[in-house]
Amino acid sequence: MAKLAIVSEDTVRKIVTRGLAFDAVRAAYEAVALDRAKVFDVVIGTGLNDGEAFAIKSGVDRENEMVGLKCGTYWAGNYDLGLPAHGSTILLLDPKTGFPTALVNANYLNGFRTAAGDAIAVSWLARSDAEVLGVIGAGHQAEQEIRAVAEVRELSLIKISTRTEKRANWISNQLQDIDIEIHFTSAEDAVRGSDIVVTVTPSETPLVRDEWVEEGMHISAMGADDYGKHELDTAILKRASLFADFPGQSVVIGEFQHAHKEGLIGSIDDICAIGLVTLGKEPGRTSDSQITVFDSSGIAIQDLTAAGAIFEAAQKMGQIQHIDF
Repeated sequence: MAKLAIVSEDTVRKIVTRGLAFDAVRAAYEAVALDRAKVFDVVIGTGLNDGEAFAIKSGVDRENEMVGLKCGTYWAGNYDLGLPAHGSTILLLDPKTGFPTALVNANYLNGFRTAAGDAIAVSWLARSDAEVLGVIGAGHQAEQEIRAVAEVRELSLIKISTRTEKRANWISNQLQDIDIEIHFTSAEDAVRGSDIVVTVTPSETPLVRDEWVEEGMHISAMGADDYGKHELDTAILKRASLFADFPGQSVVIGEFQHAHKEGLIGSIDDICAIGLVTLGKEPGRTSDSQITVFDSSGIAIQDLTAAGAIFEAAQKMGQIQHIDF
């Protein structure tokens, strides 16, 4: 009888660090950029009610012999229940048999994994002197993005735009330990004058207008991971250098899908895979006046690499529960 390893959220919390996530996600980006790993088409479904959706992301990393998938969920009503809107579960398969090897509760891990992608983009694409961060959104993931960016740039000011006082109070309480000035403001003010802008919402209507975006700015669009999601005015992309975790996916379910449909992005060759930048094979930021945009739609290899690192550490710690399967 096959044994299935269970890695609980408590175990993940004991192991995961920003450094682990950063290294795992960078390795994933580079593996995909060099075609050492393959990302399969995303399967998207819905729940019983509006605002409920799930996505199945799968992939294979040939070099590291990893095969598996992630089920990511978004249930908007969870906020009213005091729960995160996002859920995440990763299943690692035995590359020799295809049978399940490990089931990893990735609810907590996913926040680190996603934010690590943002931190990588900021590390290579934002100006070295960038110190003002503007954030659109104030959910659980926004907190993770802020913490990750604060580790790779010396921030002097964080401006956060959110539509409700409840969300503002929540994230303000969550960030009490960060010794950086925080202002709550409008979306326009959060963008204007910022060196780095991070959008982390489920919006299907552009939230960042072209006229707000100034030369030298870096934007990480972290929210679009489904058909129709849209955070940035497409006009911004006409005057920006474009980067993505996986260009082929970015024009299908990522932020760049809209510009691609409008013909503003002629082909995926106009988008640079961030892994090529971290490898030094393509340039990132080339001038202080350049506008850079990173589209993170999230790829399965990120999840497999991060879950694999957690699984390995959990085995060494004896923190694995096995069940007959």
